[in-house]
Amino acid sequence: MEAQDFKSDQYVRFCPGCGDHAICAALQKAMAEIGVPTYKTVVISGIGCSSRMPHYLATYGFNTIHGRGAAIATGVKTANPDLTVWQMTGDGDCLAIGGNHFIHSLRRNVDLNICLFNNRIYGLTKGQYSPTSPKGFVSKSSPFGTVERPFIPAELVFGARGTFFARTLDVDMPTTVSCMVEAQRHKGASVVECLVNCVIFNNGTHAWISDRETRADHTILLEHGKPMIFGANKDKGLALDYSQGVIPKLIVVSANDERVLVHDATTQDPTLHRMLALMGQVTEAGAQPDELPVALGVIRNVEEETYDNAVNRQIQEVQQNSRVHNFDELVATLEHWEI
Repeated sequence: MEAQDFKSDQYVRFCPGCGDHAICAALQKAMAEIGVPTYKTVVISGIGCSSRMPHYLATYGFNTIHGRGAAIATGVKTANPDLTVWQMTGDGDCLAIGGNHFIHSLRRNVDLNICLFNNRIYGLTKGQYSPTSPKGFVSKSSPFGTVERPFIPAELVFGARGTFFARTLDVDMPTTVSCMVEAQRHKGASVVECLVNCVIFNNGTHAWISDRETRADHTILLEHGKPMIFGANKDKGLALDYSQGVIPKLIVVSANDERVLVHDATTQDPTLHRMLALMGQVTEAGAQPDELPVALGVIRNVEEETYDNAVNRQIQEVQQNSRVHNFDELVATLEHWEI
């Protein structure tokens, strides 16, 4: 299959230069690589710029109401586990009004592929601060700077015992496609945080890691089974420092240091995964990130039983053990009279 097979006939109405264009193109490429046909693929969304996505894909789709995409997607997957279900959502749609649905779909481990577009702003409603906007951020709804601390999506995923978390940049097509393919291969709730730029209301929000000249020094692409090495010259690595007490911290060392860590995305213990996911996260407006790079790629990928499989297996077990298998047999179990 080709990416063209997954393109609908609808005009793509993202703003010119919006990072959502790149994520849309990457998703079409990923779907083609995965090879699940369009009639077995469903794309569910809520409300927001990212939630326009079902209109641009030649699959089944449902543009639902604000924050409820996860609830509808859960119903679709549970009712028909053979379908491949994608959820398109944004930092406002998913982490504000949709926050409860989001964390419970992760807790249940529903087999969904969740693409979380994070531009740290409400774009469709014209520039209000969102749950991921840094503290002090000036917007239309916070003219003197928001006083709220932001969510870091990865923390919510790990707090809800999520089994898959990846992060990518809108300007990095190969990594985005790879993360989406791995998300589909994973059996369970997969979250791909897509860092996207909103050129109209929050231009440059990820510039310090998306700039082509400095990206290699400010980001690290994690790959399962490979050393955690980064930098324009591949001369830096990540290691654990135990010198400050019982709890270790991540530090940057030279690439040839024997302490350089090898990435294991499949370990059940989320401690290191959480540490990696929180590197370089700026939570206050104007603050400077530390020397640790922002982690991209698949950070966590562990297997657990999925909600949809568990529900359908339970139904089958109850049916097998029941003495009633159809309506006529049900009627026969009730008290009745012949007249």
